[in-house]
Amino acid sequence: MNVSLDWPSDVVIRLTDEAKKRGLSLDGYLFQLALAQKAANGTHAAEDAQKRLAREEAGRHIREARKGTILGPELTICELMDEGHRG
Repeated sequence: MNVSLDWPSDVVIRLTDEAKKRGLSLDGYLFQLALAQKAANGTHAAEDAQKRLAREEAGRHIREARKGTILGPELTICELMDEGHRG
């Protein structure tokens, strides 16, 4: 995705200098700044992305682990619920 910004040249120069000090390109520096901004719920956007990826990985792991797991030919969901209520 490309984004075009029409900023004053002094702002671009200042941001470019700051990016160079950090060993980054201007694009990379602006991307880091964007990720550092807080999301609506007060966490950082990068943290939100990490949590989302962790949830997706957990879901994949659960789906993979349950492959081949069956209740049995004569066991029904209702029987499982009844057993849960007894415990």
